[in-house]
Amino acid sequence: MDDFIVATLRYGTPLVYVTMAGVLASRAGIWHLGLEGLMITGACAAVLGVVQTGSLGFALGLAILFCVLGSILLWFVIEKLRANPIIAGLGLTGLGLGGTDLAVQAIYGSQASVNAPFGLPRLGPAFGPYGVLSVLVVLMPVVVFGLWVFLRRTRLGLQLAASGEHPFAARSVGVNPSRLRLLALCLGGVLVALGGAELALGSLRIFAYGMTAGRGFMRFSAVIFGAAHPVGSAAAALFFSIVGALGIRAQLVFGDWIPPDLLLTLPYLATVAGVWISGRLRGGAKAAPAFGELRDY
Repeated sequence: MDDFIVATLRYGTPLVYVTMAGVLASRAGIWHLGLEGLMITGACAAVLGVVQTGSLGFALGLAILFCVLGSILLWFVIEKLRANPIIAGLGLTGLGLGGTDLAVQAIYGSQASVNAPFGLPRLGPAFGPYGVLSVLVVLMPVVVFGLWVFLRRTRLGLQLAASGEHPFAARSVGVNPSRLRLLALCLGGVLVALGGAELALGSLRIFAYGMTAGRGFMRFSAVIFGAAHPVGSAAAALFFSIVGALGIRAQLVFGDWIPPDLLLTLPYLATVAGVWISGRLRGGAKAAPAFGELRDY
């Protein structure tokens, strides 16, 4: 049982961080389909930072820097160039996937995986089987609770939510929705960077092209399933992670009878089912403001 919990937390922790970034963007009125690109950017920057400098602090700072810059780029394209947020997010994902591949090839001359000499600090033997988990796993519930407090119990968080749900009304009382969207995307960039760092340095200590394997899109689905609520979306992300851990475990039991690739699709099937159930229960996912509603005020 302990091993299964450890596997779930390993699989789910980076995804919860990314999901919280999606919650922030959704609250601000943006469907963030660039999470996948930012996540792999953070993973790549974290590993390359450790390999090139030997400093974990520098590596995390580099990951945060690139993810925040990517978030600012997304905001600029949406708010200033008036691009469709969904298309802009998909473009950011493509930029992240292609940019990380180009960076590895430019530095090492090939697409080979990059191994980090060390990873994030772990809990240690005193925690028994959970000692293999990184410190970001412990911080995960703190981040989720802190985000809930920020969105539900602070003036700035309420203004951010108002900017996403009723931008015209927010503008009428002196709130600048565009600035709050920039804030939400930048804070989300920090969270995505931590998620990418946890994915690459938490247990694997490696970066490989495409290692996110669509997890960013899965986290976007968790935001929909959890109705953009921090706790609900985190629970949805952990649910998908449990299914993923079950798929990995099932390979050991049913690997001789069922193709392993089929078992690995379980979390993706659960994602599709979760979004469908969410739509049926709520009569359709709560949408972010329409493209035209984000501007022209």
